[in-house]
Amino acid sequence: MTSTASVFSLEGKGLKLDTAADVEPHIKALRENSTVTEIRLGGNTLGVEASKALADVLETKTTLQVANLDDIFTSRLLNEIPQALSSLLSALLKLPSLHTVDLSDNAFGLNTQAPLVEFLSQHTPLRHLILKNNGLGPKAGTLIADALSTLHEKKESAKKEGKEDVPELETVICGRNRLENGSMEAWAKAFSLHKGVKEVKMVQNGIRQEGIAHLLKEGLRYATSLRVLDLQDNTFTILGARALVGVVNSWTDLTELGVSDCLLTARGGIVLADSLSKGQNSKLEILRLQYNDIDSKGLKGFAIATKSHLPSLKRLELNGNKFSEEDPVVDELRELLDERNGDKDGDEEEWGLDDLSDLEEESDEDEEEDEEKEEEEEEEEKAEKIIKEADKAENENVAQEDDKSVDALADQLGKTGL
Repeated sequence: MTSTASVFSLEGKGLKLDTAADVEPHIKALRENSTVTEIRLGGNTLGVEASKALADVLETKTTLQVANLDDIFTSRLLNEIPQALSSLLSALLKLPSLHTVDLSDNAFGLNTQAPLVEFLSQHTPLRHLILKNNGLGPKAGTLIADALSTLHEKKESAKKEGKEDVPELETVICGRNRLENGSMEAWAKAFSLHKGVKEVKMVQNGIRQEGIAHLLKEGLRYATSLRVLDLQDNTFTILGARALVGVVNSWTDLTELGVSDCLLTARGGIVLADSLSKGQNSKLEILRLQYNDIDSKGLKGFAIATKSHLPSLKRLELNGNKFSEEDPVVDELRELLDERNGDKDGDEEEWGLDDLSDLEEESDEDEEEDEEKEEEEEEEEKAEKIIKEADKAENENVAQEDDKSVDALADQLGKTGL
């Protein structure tokens, strides 16, 4: 009997499928399904031949919209993954309705990234990309980001050719991938092109303050439709905090901001609270700020912002910072958020103030250290700016000198008879 279910799933079965014969009994229902919109294959392991057989079926499923291919190469050899992945992605490339791809928990380092790069640079229907825990590193991460820049060109070309329903890239989730500073130039470029992106999650990537600042100022600042930004567990310091402050007010549709465990610093907390008090982020619902060295001054700033300028805020996370739970401002915040919650149903972690069981007491010594760090970073920022301006001036001078040399040579040749 032909299956009519919209979802085909082998999820979590722990199957080890090496050959076409191995996979055939499990995909019989998929082969017969003419209306499938989603496949879930995660939690199994696919070999080269099994992937080819599966790909032959997938490429005929023109109604497919969502492909969950997370954790499908466990225990596979390094030379197996590219071949298997190439078969699967080549098939998916033929599907005009496929808008969501999840390839999390698969190893895509430099040795295995090529099929993914080829797919991402060409699949114009793509709207949602999920890549978590793929071990990319900065080099492979750069290649992935570059592929998304190429994808933008392909999307624009498709629109000019008159193709209808070419969607914007809306979601990019690329966490736990060691992207580091080395790939931030490429990612900033990708986001500067995909201006319609609405959700970006790049948690735990080892990105330091210079990389964060570049990503925000040269990339995400152009994403004016952004609704969700999660950069938790990277390093901001005051440099990154100021970069965030410089762009956050342009995200007027922002509903969730995650910067917990980012070392914003006490001063960074204050400037962010001040920025959120400008009334440009009235749709913000969730604000994650744990473990950032935010002190009582920053706490007060966020309380003011929440009360007067963030009317939609329903969840505020502040555990692990440097103020006392006995601070009256804590009670004010808790009462305010509980009042907004009212009798609404939902997960407790979606409402109110988080549990403040791991706060640190602030001290004068901490404040002095923060001030010294901020001064050092300000000097570094000024020095970097001076160097860039000097390089720019030098390049301009070189260009002028080249022009003069060319003009002189032209004059000399003009005076020479042949």
